[in-house]
Amino acid sequence: QVQLVESGGGSVQAGGSLRLSCAASGYTFSSNYMGWFRQAPGKEREGVAVTYVRGGFTYYADSVVGRFTISRDNAKNTVYLQMNSLKPEDTAMYYCAASTNLGYYSEKAQALNLREYNYWGQGTQVTVSS
Repeated sequence: QVQLVESGGGSVQAGGSLRLSCAASGYTFSSNYMGWFRQAPGKEREGVAVTYVRGGFTYYADSVVGRFTISRDNAKNTVYLQMNSLKPEDTAMYYCAASTNLGYYSEKAQALNLREYNYWGQGTQVTVSS
């Protein structure tokens, strides 16, 4: 079992920045990909940024390229999401997720597919005002 705990959400004005953290515990060696998904009210959950935990592939949703950066600290079993130039449309509940299903050579669409992730955190709210 892998447990994921997110932190760092909050409210910010458009153009501002936030950094989300996801601390993993439990059988973390079984996870291949970890990353961030988000869900806005009335919308489906979507992949934002994911990374192979042992280095290599990192994928971003087109809507966040150039603004968000995912990083990891394997010594702390923690994944981060640095969010800059935030927009009101970034407002959502952000979830950390881990996958034991994906292989190293996963393509972007598959790696950002929420159905490939079998462990989820409780979520942290990000609200961006205009």
